[in-house]
Amino acid sequence: MNTTKNSRGYNSRGASSRPSSSRGRSGGARRGGRGNGGRGARKMPSFDPSRFINTNPVDVVEEVYTPKHKFSTMDIDARLAKTLESMNITIPSPIQDQTIPETLKGRDVVGLAETGTGKTAAFLIPLIQQTLKNPKQKTLILAPTRELAMQINEEMRLLAKNMRIFSVVCVGGVNIRPQISMLRRVNHFVIGTPGRVMDLIDRGSIKPSEMTAVVLDEADRMLDMGFINDMKSILAATPADRQTLFFSATMSTATKQLVHDFLTDPIVVSVKKKDVTDSIEQNVVAYRNDSKLDTLADLFTDPSFGRVIVFGAMKHSVEELSKDLGRRGVKAVSIHGNKNHTQRQRALQSFKRGEVRVLVATDVAARGIHVDDVTHVINYDLPQTFEDYVHRIGRTGRGAKRGKALTFIKS
Repeated sequence: MNTTKNSRGYNSRGASSRPSSSRGRSGGARRGGRGNGGRGARKMPSFDPSRFINTNPVDVVEEVYTPKHKFSTMDIDARLAKTLESMNITIPSPIQDQTIPETLKGRDVVGLAETGTGKTAAFLIPLIQQTLKNPKQKTLILAPTRELAMQINEEMRLLAKNMRIFSVVCVGGVNIRPQISMLRRVNHFVIGTPGRVMDLIDRGSIKPSEMTAVVLDEADRMLDMGFINDMKSILAATPADRQTLFFSATMSTATKQLVHDFLTDPIVVSVKKKDVTDSIEQNVVAYRNDSKLDTLADLFTDPSFGRVIVFGAMKHSVEELSKDLGRRGVKAVSIHGNKNHTQRQRALQSFKRGEVRVLVATDVAARGIHVDDVTHVINYDLPQTFEDYVHRIGRTGRGAKRGKALTFIKS
């Protein structure tokens, strides 16, 4: 998958023409794109209800992976090795074991891995190591959502604690001016969503020509959310000799094209997790139009419904649903695209701390959210695609814990 790059640092196959500036873009896709609610009337999905039923989930025995490396034997700084040891991170996960040595060699990497495989540390550990060796290195990390960008930054700061490695998060939904101010300082890592990063490039606050490494995390989600033009423009403006790390759960035609256009002779590593649809108990809940909310509220009389995520279709309906549940004595918060970053973080933290029982969310707002001990996922509104369904129910039953998923079907 070699790619010819010209002397100006642009990929000859990539999009060399930048789109016109669009000030004030949020963390979602640009106006009119799929991630910004600009697609007009919502097409109602249609699924065979039997696809939502699995009353006898199986414990999938995953093949035991024997790592070829240990962090202690990898070529990493003693400070970083000590931090990993203090975090009780001693044995690399499969994606880490196979990608970190290649990244340390400076190779481009394609990692096909889902959430929960340790992929964030898989790119952060070698990039931190490279930064310790060369403090002039600058890394740009693109993520589909504000929440995921924040989580990447939090993990980076834990791993690089007391190493004088600095970062800035550039996401929409918050005032851009503090980000512009932070970008005037020394930052080894710039972590952001494509829309806001493009805004800051347009304003001259982010200089893509200075980036020595670029990471695209959850690239398939960014494409789903309509970020294709921003991603191409950002990559095309970075140096030809940059190192590019590309992580995606799936390899669609569009993702293959990005890899072909913007990566040079990458090593491809694929890590398959257990099949979510086999290992989570799933069932349907029949409802009538005039009793859908009552049907949902009745579920919460069962104390086994501990920490619950309810998925709705639209931003306004998600907001109303959380209020309706509150009026019925079920503590709930919501996250959706109409809430700014601070509001979304406040809601998410109250859910994580157990102050509320229910998080009501849209699909886009829930991208990259990881909350432990979710007992149930409820599809109050049908997902648009079966892939979205799998993504939703994967919020429960994480690790060795069992979870349940319920999908509302009109009777």
